[in-house]
Amino acid sequence: SLRLGIVFGPKPSLRSCGPAPAPHPRFAMSRRVVRQSKFRHVFGQAMKADQCYEDIRVSKVTWDSSFCAVNPKFVAIIVESGGGGAFLVLQVAKTGRVDKNHPLVCGHTAPVLDIDWCPHNDNVIASGSEDCTVMVWQIPDHLTLRSITDPIVVLEGHSKRVGIISWHPTARNVLLSAGSDNVIIIWNVGTGDPLITLDELHSDLIYNVCWNHNGSLICTTSKDKRVRIIDPREQCIVIEKEKAHEGARPMRAIFLADGKVFTTGFSKMSERQLALWDPKHFDEPMALQEMDTSNGVLLPFYDADSSIVYLCGKGDSSIRYFEITPECPYVHYISTFSSKEPQRGMGFMTRRGLDVSRCEIARFFKLHERKCEPITMTVPRKSDLFQDDLYPDTPGPEAALDAEEWMGGKNANAVLVSLRGGYIPPKNRELKSAKRNLLDNKPPLGPRRSYSTCESNFSRVSLEELLDEVKSLKVIVQSQERRISELENKLSKFTNGTA
Repeated sequence: SLRLGIVFGPKPSLRSCGPAPAPHPRFAMSRRVVRQSKFRHVFGQAMKADQCYEDIRVSKVTWDSSFCAVNPKFVAIIVESGGGGAFLVLQVAKTGRVDKNHPLVCGHTAPVLDIDWCPHNDNVIASGSEDCTVMVWQIPDHLTLRSITDPIVVLEGHSKRVGIISWHPTARNVLLSAGSDNVIIIWNVGTGDPLITLDELHSDLIYNVCWNHNGSLICTTSKDKRVRIIDPREQCIVIEKEKAHEGARPMRAIFLADGKVFTTGFSKMSERQLALWDPKHFDEPMALQEMDTSNGVLLPFYDADSSIVYLCGKGDSSIRYFEITPECPYVHYISTFSSKEPQRGMGFMTRRGLDVSRCEIARFFKLHERKCEPITMTVPRKSDLFQDDLYPDTPGPEAALDAEEWMGGKNANAVLVSLRGGYIPPKNRELKSAKRNLLDNKPPLGPRRSYSTCESNFSRVSLEELLDEVKSLKVIVQSQERRISELENKLSKFTNGTA
């Protein structure tokens, strides 16, 4: 019938249908599922137990800082200490169990809240404390046998605890500190004098401060939910954003290499968020992502050479990492490194300290309750040759400016070094300053000075031999004191005529 012919009739040929219509652009774009990126397969791996730092009493202070600072030479960790504040300094290469009597850096009279290594001298570290002071320390290459108690410089100017410490990225001896008095002070550490005091720009507690790539601007977040971009030399706010994240929990903000701002915070529903902002158009974020409902503050760590941001939440057991690109959607999730134990803090190694032979692009130092565990981020490559695309020239330890030049309005990008063959530090590099530089002075010898001139081959065996010798000398001294006492008694009886 006609009805059956319509239902079961032959299908028309392709030629009779004409050319196929072009797919909608939306579906055409969806065919490209995988984004092209050399960092798409980055993976994290925790070091083995013998390459960790064991028996460390990590600080339990309730402050949202990383509690750990790392450079190619040393690992510094804020630890529990009775009768004041202290942090532990270990050589990066010396892993394993840490002796319970290991010397500390302990000059503060209250708990230490933040520490930061100087980017232009791997032996200089600054610390901020609840005792309202900032101290700058010089750490010898061969760690001492006694605790270091005398700082090179003590910076006093805050009226409340100092919870944020940050060195200038390109200018020598310029250090920023921020306290709970809502004041930011920028110091010339070489002379011990304050250069700039910003005491009227924040009306509430400052959560974090970050320099931009050349140190001409700083970015701050505070309890009033505002992100401020500040010109410190002009002492003015360039631009600010109200309620960048609407939640009441602390925010973090960092500058990216191109001048954009990356923030982490919380929504009204206490969901953790990340956002990317263009300071030229601060009204709306370029990208905004909601992550989860955990309470831990997300600490962002940024690698400018790879444009990757790593997010480490305090109390989390994972590290999420994202690649930042100029193309929409700008923030691309790569992967997550997960482990079993929650992290109390996190240290981030500079590029100069990475193992280029293993294609390592980042290394973290995860703080547990009683240990520090290194975690490496690696790009899988089959070739054993140096990977130029992974390791562009990176900021080295040489400063581009002096403090006086920076205060005079001069800006300069970081002096770059090559990592080909592994970074080799220059020999006998000295700090230079137009004025008297306190960091150039070698520690004077004295009974209270904790610096040691022992050689690197000073082993534990020789130390035990010295201790045994000291014990035997004590026994000899005590026996001689008894003999002298007996002779004095005999002499007194003889002179009195009783003998």
